[in-house]
Amino acid sequence: MTVVLAGGSGFLGRALQRHFSRAGHAIRILSRRAAATPGHVQWVPDGTSGPWAAALADADVVVNLSGENLAGKRWTTARKEVIRNSRILPARSIARALAEVPARPRIVITSSAIGYYGAHGDEPITEDAPPGADFLARLCVDWEREAAAAASSSTRVALVRSGLVLHPEGGALESMLLPFRLGIGGRLGSGRQYWSWIHLDDWGRLVSWLAGLAPAVTDGVSAWNATSPAPVTNAEFSAVLARVLRRPALIPVPEFALRTVLGEFAAFLTTGARVLPARAERSGFQFSHPTLEPALRALLNPATRA
Repeated sequence: MTVVLAGGSGFLGRALQRHFSRAGHAIRILSRRAAATPGHVQWVPDGTSGPWAAALADADVVVNLSGENLAGKRWTTARKEVIRNSRILPARSIARALAEVPARPRIVITSSAIGYYGAHGDEPITEDAPPGADFLARLCVDWEREAAAAASSSTRVALVRSGLVLHPEGGALESMLLPFRLGIGGRLGSGRQYWSWIHLDDWGRLVSWLAGLAPAVTDGVSAWNATSPAPVTNAEFSAVLARVLRRPALIPVPEFALRTVLGEFAAFLTTGARVLPARAERSGFQFSHPTLEPALRALLNPATRA
């Protein structure tokens, strides 16, 4: 099948390219940069369509992973506007472009985030839970609304609400490794907040599975939690990571320090939600790395890393 991938140069995009390539699928990358690389199509995701829409015309699957890194910089008012536009406008552009093409894809898969749910303590959360009310939750609601506009009688939309995607070469785990290896890692804030995580390989397998089985497992617009079935508290996560690295985890990071460095984003790390992949498990998806310690050992052992 032919897959069009927006946001293909990022951490998740590169991983997904590997999954689709291994399966023998053709991949086109929508890129903001000049299209000097074979298979890349230049686009301007400003909320409108454009000449790049032709790249969608005969695609079987469109995957949109566009979005600025949430943790890249402190959340100022200006930064939050950049984060918002980097998600809303590409989703809007894809929906408008698909309205113009004669042959629509079977499915559009759009990245979202478990920040949709807001903070829920230790309450188990499935896809049926309502959205939260903070900035990230409101952003996810608007982001998903734009993505849902791509649905039609022939095109389904899957909203993939990702948790912390783990791999030593990107995302949250990469930023945690140095302090833990130096023996200065520890829990964040109280440590009681749940971290809903997923191994990068399982994340890529879930998205690929949705793409291949779309007609059978999705109906119109559906949300899918991309998280392990065994979320843990931040204190548990820190202890397991330290044990795998054979280092202590003795130095907690106080909440006020996180707020100073990260601004409003610190709340996402210090409150959290216990998110479960109910729809994926109910639909038959099998996780290769369902529990944290074996997942971390696989990730941090170069001989077994995906």
